[in-house]
Amino acid sequence: MNNWSILCATLGTFLSVQAFAQKPPLDHDVYDNWKSIGSSNISKSGNFLHYTIVPQEGDAVLELKDQKNNLLLRVPRGDRGTLTTNDQFFVAGIKPMFADVRQAKIKKKKADDMPKDSLLVFGLKDKNQPRKFANVKSYKLARNSKEYVAFIAENKLSETKDSLTIAKDSTSLANKTSAKGKGKTKTVLHLLHLPTGDTTNFEGVDDYFWRDDEQQLLMTKKGEDKDSTSKEAGLYLYSLKDKSIKKISNGKGSYKSFNYSDDNAQLSFVAFKGDDKTLSKEYKLYYYTDRQDTAQILAQRGSSGMPKDWWVSGDASLDFSADGNKLYLGLAPIPLVKDTALVEFEHAKLDIWHWKDDYLQPQQLVNLKRDQARSFSAVIYPENSANVIPLSDETFNRMIRTDLGNEEWVLVTTDFGNRIQSQWDLGTSSKVYKVSTKSGKNELIIPTLDGQVYLSPKATHAVYFDRKSAGWYSLDLNTGDKKHLNQSIEASFVDEENDMPMLPGSYGVAGWSEDGKTAYVYDRYDVWAFPLDGKAPSTITNGYGRENKISLRLANLDRQDHPRFRTNYVDLGKAQYLNAFNEVTKENGMYILDAGKRIRNPRPVLMAKNTFRRLMADEKADRVIYTKEDYMHSPDLYVNSIAMNQEMRLTDINPQQATYNWGTAELVEWTTPKGHAAEGILYKPEDFDPNKKYPIIAYFYEKLSDGLYSYQAPAPTPSRLNIPYFVSNGYLVFAPDIEYETGHPGQAAEEFINSGMRHLARTNSWVDSTKMGIQGQSWGGYQVAHLITRTDMYAAAWTGAPVVNMTSAYGGIRWGSGMSRQFQYENTQSRIGQNLWEARDLYIENSPLFFLDRVTTPVVIMHNDQDGAVPWYQGIEMFTALRRLQKPVWLLNYNGDDHNLIQRQNRKDIQRREVQFFDHYLKGKPAAVWIKTGVPAIHKGIQWGLEV
Repeated sequence: MNNWSILCATLGTFLSVQAFAQKPPLDHDVYDNWKSIGSSNISKSGNFLHYTIVPQEGDAVLELKDQKNNLLLRVPRGDRGTLTTNDQFFVAGIKPMFADVRQAKIKKKKADDMPKDSLLVFGLKDKNQPRKFANVKSYKLARNSKEYVAFIAENKLSETKDSLTIAKDSTSLANKTSAKGKGKTKTVLHLLHLPTGDTTNFEGVDDYFWRDDEQQLLMTKKGEDKDSTSKEAGLYLYSLKDKSIKKISNGKGSYKSFNYSDDNAQLSFVAFKGDDKTLSKEYKLYYYTDRQDTAQILAQRGSSGMPKDWWVSGDASLDFSADGNKLYLGLAPIPLVKDTALVEFEHAKLDIWHWKDDYLQPQQLVNLKRDQARSFSAVIYPENSANVIPLSDETFNRMIRTDLGNEEWVLVTTDFGNRIQSQWDLGTSSKVYKVSTKSGKNELIIPTLDGQVYLSPKATHAVYFDRKSAGWYSLDLNTGDKKHLNQSIEASFVDEENDMPMLPGSYGVAGWSEDGKTAYVYDRYDVWAFPLDGKAPSTITNGYGRENKISLRLANLDRQDHPRFRTNYVDLGKAQYLNAFNEVTKENGMYILDAGKRIRNPRPVLMAKNTFRRLMADEKADRVIYTKEDYMHSPDLYVNSIAMNQEMRLTDINPQQATYNWGTAELVEWTTPKGHAAEGILYKPEDFDPNKKYPIIAYFYEKLSDGLYSYQAPAPTPSRLNIPYFVSNGYLVFAPDIEYETGHPGQAAEEFINSGMRHLARTNSWVDSTKMGIQGQSWGGYQVAHLITRTDMYAAAWTGAPVVNMTSAYGGIRWGSGMSRQFQYENTQSRIGQNLWEARDLYIENSPLFFLDRVTTPVVIMHNDQDGAVPWYQGIEMFTALRRLQKPVWLLNYNGDDHNLIQRQNRKDIQRREVQFFDHYLKGKPAAVWIKTGVPAIHKGIQWGLEV
């Protein structure tokens, strides 16, 4: 063989090996097994970490590791992992197998017959084999858990021994089981002592509640169903210290809203004692201390201070103030009750819409259950006075108090009298009152506010932002002294990027000084300190963010597990960490603000071409966990030092991605015809070849470029574009940002989307300008519909839930919320800026329906009959118009599904159809049956038309 022959043979072998090694594209079978991080946590000590890895469909896995990344425990189907506060035990639920649940659903089993959860207990000190308990309905640990877990399980009455064979102690709240009950199940509350494995068992318990310090366990028992006078029914208190049980409230009914004072000396709850079938349940407020034999009624209908025809709400939470002197509760008007003696078919069923109603009838109906459960705040002083002090009533929207709740003042807001205008304004102006928790008297302090109001931590000041003046203000609640906090500085504190015809909002409050005298407030880039007494403000980040176009936001690493403490206190005597986002490069990371009172530049700790999420620190803020991702790497979990110099990867959730042709993401910049600087993301296949020509699809929804370094998992779509799938299968995908001009949202789509696509085709030979497509959902769907009436540059279009007729949609209802759609066109996303009668021509200009005769692009419409955001008749209007005009159009209505597809089987179906549609028109592949001939109703549910 000569040298040339050898060379050819070698080259042929090399090329065949290369072809064989080429990665395959993603297919539709990959979705279910593509995983994400579910829950994740780091122990207070920082010594242990646990997380769940969750497939899109199937069984999750729970893993427990130490700080050195050693795997201590792997729990298939593990769920809700919890470490005791002393790091001695790990407790988790175990879900039934996905396949078993699926089969049970197929067999239409009742809820009681469905596969049950299990409970797992693992000792971290001895690392023995985990203990597991079956048929567990629920389990709970105290907030400061150390030695116990309580759980309810179902046991067979026929068993002579409890199913927990390790049980050594049993305390019964029920009569002994009769022979007649054998073979059935009983519900048992098990109190498991984690160090020894001993259990104390309580029969017939239906609910239970831990005291935070793990020293008391409350449990309720309904008694026998047929016995309304059961002597066993009531609320019991079990003391873990002396192993004693005490009945503290007697009677069958409903016990709920348990709450202890911070010192655990006081207990409150509400209870209704009567028949569960009662339509109107009268709850009463009960109070108990160890000095009492039984809980006493503290407030009820007719109590001193209780408004006439009102009573204690059974739906409100209870909360003691931190000092224990006050108890906050909820009151509610006594509701009207339906007359069950009326014969339903003899009476009309109707809704009466009245022009003076605060809210439209559909909105009232959507919020009916919420309104039936609505309560209004009140306070009572358990030790000093049984007088109920109402703090708000039906005219008020919201009450604001401090986390501690010790101070006299609370704030209440109301938009009563202005609610009708929310039909077109969305937001309404409110009045703000201060209310005394001592007397209940209120005083108007802000007559009109279009903005947000906050209460300082010591309840000394109301701090508020007024959108009309773009100003931050403080109001001394004791003296009435008002200060304009940002009057002396030029920095803007309103949304600088707002392009909607409405007043911009603020960037919000970052936190407070611990003495409550300073509010920390964000502008677009920096953090400012506003002394509430009106002294000169300062930027604690020294303007560094604005100078470098980096948005800096305080990272609250102060771990407060108590639900009371939600206030973000900023102590400048300690180092402060800041989340950072670079608007120019799209990089994310963290900066540090060194300890000290002086103004100083923050220092970068980490900036990277990644997106970081789920940041959580241990109690000392020495170690942190987070997920890190970019388009090429799925969001795996990492642990690191707070200095971000000891990163350790904990998971590799999607190793299979490396076996598929994936893709890349890059930022594209261009100038629009009107001279606007524009940017967007271009996604290319991993095996991109600049010598080939590629079809391209534009996907858009306002601005997406900030997600340049975000991961996108291949998943069946709710109607958006499955970018990873299309890129993997040889498409370019372009996601351009859009900036809007009031009155002309359609023209903005033309300006940015069309010019961006033309720019790519003009400057890159690998873009096939004859094979361009567009896809959008909701607002993006509207823009698709508009674009195909203005240009023929697109070979295929897919629009999901589009508005095509702003004149008819203007008067429509968002059925998911019951709200009128008028606000959307005048003041928010549609950006017309005026009502229909003031700007009739603009509504027509921006309604694709009136220009559908110009369409030459084949288009698929998805619009579902239970769309709660855009009335689905908009899709019908588009389809019937194009059908009459004999334009190629298809309408997909997924029966009973929502605006974005919810049901996974529908998502899988639309994914296949979207691919078939674009493959046919942009790649020239044969059309599927549903594209060529459709599927007639007579074949519905028999054939789906997906075959080619």
